[in-house]
Amino acid sequence: MENVTIGFIGLGAGIVLLLLRVQIGVALGLVSFIGIAVLLNMRAAWGIITAIPFNFVGDWNLTAIPMFLLMGFIASEAGLSSGLFRTMRMLLSWLPGGLAVASVGASAVLAAASGSSVATSSAFARIATPEMLRYRYDPGLATGVIAAAGTLGSLIPPSILMVLYGIFAETSIVDLLIAGIIPGLLTAGVYTAMILIRCKINPELAPRIHEEKSAEEIRRERWQSLGEIWPLFILVFGIIGGLYGGVVTPTEAAVVAVVYALLVGAVIYRELPLSAIPRILRSSAVTSAIVLSIIAAAGLYGRIILQLQVPAVISDFVVGAIQSPWLFIILVNVLLLLVGMFLEAAAAILIFTPILLPIATTFGFDPVHFGVIMVVNLAMGMFTPPVGLNLFIASGIARIGVPQIARGVVPFVVILLVDLLIISFLPWLSLVFTQ
Repeated sequence: MENVTIGFIGLGAGIVLLLLRVQIGVALGLVSFIGIAVLLNMRAAWGIITAIPFNFVGDWNLTAIPMFLLMGFIASEAGLSSGLFRTMRMLLSWLPGGLAVASVGASAVLAAASGSSVATSSAFARIATPEMLRYRYDPGLATGVIAAAGTLGSLIPPSILMVLYGIFAETSIVDLLIAGIIPGLLTAGVYTAMILIRCKINPELAPRIHEEKSAEEIRRERWQSLGEIWPLFILVFGIIGGLYGGVVTPTEAAVVAVVYALLVGAVIYRELPLSAIPRILRSSAVTSAIVLSIIAAAGLYGRIILQLQVPAVISDFVVGAIQSPWLFIILVNVLLLLVGMFLEAAAAILIFTPILLPIATTFGFDPVHFGVIMVVNLAMGMFTPPVGLNLFIASGIARIGVPQIARGVVPFVVILLVDLLIISFLPWLSLVFTQ
């Protein structure tokens, strides 16, 4: 059997195991081990499977991931998310669908502090969804906006998915993180516009909130609420400014952010008791171990697929069959949208980056821009059935059935498709700050 044939069998076997819901690290590690044993021998397989994953996990750039995860857990425990939503509620509740708009705004800011879609959705499913339901918002809108807005954590820096893509694409992680700023803000903007238009046309989706306070009282409370969250904005602009100015690396930015978040939670907000620290560290360590085990297995899997010439064969075929780069990017979008519906975003990035990126660069696409396209595509899979994790987070916390939430996210899927086309065909949106 030829090596390329073995490579395609391994590629297919890995995807099938993931679709069968086998744990990502186990599935990719098992396929890699068997592939090496078939190509070489069992002894070589044991040797390689202990060496290559260690080299991947030992990459200094990867230390940014556990640090950003730790920062996200601290932000959640320290009450940053609840204060943030209160502020956004005070500022935006007068708009049509104001609480839903406030959820989008708060998600965008928290995303810039945590880098995690799951952390963002979890936080506001607990805080914002009950508030919207209390004011008789449509349950589909109240939960759908949380599931959809959580994906902003995948785009706005510090995005963990961008870090993963950068490592496997061997592309500047700083450039990738900066490249997500405008697409992330654009996504938040189209979500907001869609909510405003829907709620203006159909006010029953989100009844207006009538404050029984004077204009002076409302104005004073808004200023006071802004005063509560200034530490969070310093954190966000500190991370983005430090990365953009080249003052810090992603890992250094993450470490500084962790220390700052601890000080804010314990000293300024005084909502982070010492008793919470062990729980935060434990949760962060467990999540980091899961992520790093996936990276280790995917690194081995990708290395073997690459050496068996699978990406080269696919690249030659695609370039020969498709002459137009724009047709290619449309087909990539369709492929990734389908993949994102069934595979977790991290797994999809680790598997498909070594295959699709060489083809994209052959067609002249910038690796940074292509990374943004991949992340936007796969972010959509986080709130679409059947695997959309954010759907299940919103369902579990709000105690509303997944089918009802799935119907609520349909308008967000439609508007995100429009957003995706804009980002795909206007590369400068991703590259304006990286040139």
